[in-house]
Amino acid sequence: MKFISLAALTFALATGTAALQAQTATRLAATKANNFAMVYTLPSTGLSITLEAEITVKKPGEFYNYAKKYLNISDPITRETCSATLRSAVVSTYGVANDKERYAVTFKNGTSPYMMLSAENIPLSINTEKAAEADQPELPVAHDADPTPLETPAATQVVSEEMLQSQSTAKRAELAAQALYALRQTRADLISGQAEQMPPDGKSLQLMLDNLEAQEKALMAMFVGTTAVRTDVATFRLMPDDDIDNKVIARISPVDGIVGASDLSGAPVYLSLKVTQRGEMPVNEKGQELPFPRNGVAYCIPGEAEVTVKYDGQTYADVQEPMAQFGVVYGLAPNSFTDKKAPIYVVFDPATGAILEQGPAE
Repeated sequence: MKFISLAALTFALATGTAALQAQTATRLAATKANNFAMVYTLPSTGLSITLEAEITVKKPGEFYNYAKKYLNISDPITRETCSATLRSAVVSTYGVANDKERYAVTFKNGTSPYMMLSAENIPLSINTEKAAEADQPELPVAHDADPTPLETPAATQVVSEEMLQSQSTAKRAELAAQALYALRQTRADLISGQAEQMPPDGKSLQLMLDNLEAQEKALMAMFVGTTAVRTDVATFRLMPDDDIDNKVIARISPVDGIVGASDLSGAPVYLSLKVTQRGEMPVNEKGQELPFPRNGVAYCIPGEAEVTVKYDGQTYADVQEPMAQFGVVYGLAPNSFTDKKAPIYVVFDPATGAILEQGPAE
């Protein structure tokens, strides 16, 4: 977990590098105006699941029936098909204020502790402007399909006037094959330096070779067909309150990509959650639970859950995540923040309400 200074909010907002909680943090001080009391809300932990799907569209070329005859290719694309699969699933957590866990702590008159709060009134830190920066994993980015060879300018360059005028598919296929072999011969002559008119320099030669390659791919696509691949990305959020067994959170459609769980056009993506550890109250040397400190500063001791995401029989994510709702609430003595000799500071996890760091306040 990284930490950032909440004093640098202006810079963070300008650069966009700070966590969302830091960008919207406010400072709440214990003063006479609020009777030296600070009110805050502990979080529940939500799950964010980002899915990346790959959609593949295959289309036959105009001359697929002649691929074997002219190019000796026995497996051209013969019909249009759409297919889809899940490429990745990324699980992360976030905090949402739990209205059932609202607290107020009152400090002694004459002291000056302060608390940094998120926009949702979730505590970020006490007696420091340092705050946890959310450990956001790298998320996939959606990509449109690249143009196929038949969608490039080269596709029009290779169509001769004779091909345009011919009403016979067989004749057009023959002409296309002849043009393909002529292109290959021209490229071979250029590479070997045997062309009648060689380009003046290496850059011109490369441009000519690149254009010939694009034209060759366009002619080949007329026989073997085209394949276009795009990726879709979508994020789904939920707030679990118990174990989850194979819940359908989304579907992958070969036509529409990532769709909602109720859209039966796609194959289901399943999420499971199993609580692996419940948060426990701290105990003394005799193993007895410690009582909640009087007027204590409440924080969460989270539990843990195993989260898995599956699709088509394969597991795409299997992670352990700390979660506030499977934990317990304990407290810190308020005088530890106002001790004249050795006051402390604390940094909290805004997703779970847990203590991430504490030490002597400056």
